[in-house]
Amino acid sequence: MSDQYTMEKEEINSKVMRAGRRTYFFDVRSTKAGDYYLTITESKKFTNEDGSYHYKKHKIYLYKEDFQDFRENLEEMTNFIIDEKGEEVISERHQKDYKKENDTTMQVSNNGESAASSFTDVSFDDI
Repeated sequence: MSDQYTMEKEEINSKVMRAGRRTYFFDVRSTKAGDYYLTITESKKFTNEDGSYHYKKHKIYLYKEDFQDFRENLEEMTNFIIDEKGEEVISERHQKDYKKENDTTMQVSNNGESAASSFTDVSFDDI
């Protein structure tokens, strides 16, 4: 029996959560003794300069004896963040309707004024 087959046999239940460029996988697996544990995998897609892409994955193994403490700490920390900063996402890049602004930049003249404020109106009738 191959290791891949064994890995697939151990998966009991799975759930996927997509979050922008990240995907989270929640997988219930079985130990050799027949007990269950949870793996949480974060997968993030990165695009190379040539257009190809790769994924970086990070995995947490969570066993039943740690569930209660994990749940309490997660709840405490998420409540702290919401109490301190609210539920609104502050970073524009994380907004669902975020659109990258144009790359226009304001030119600055030698005297420190912006190019727009140092512009002189010219009448084309004079030319």
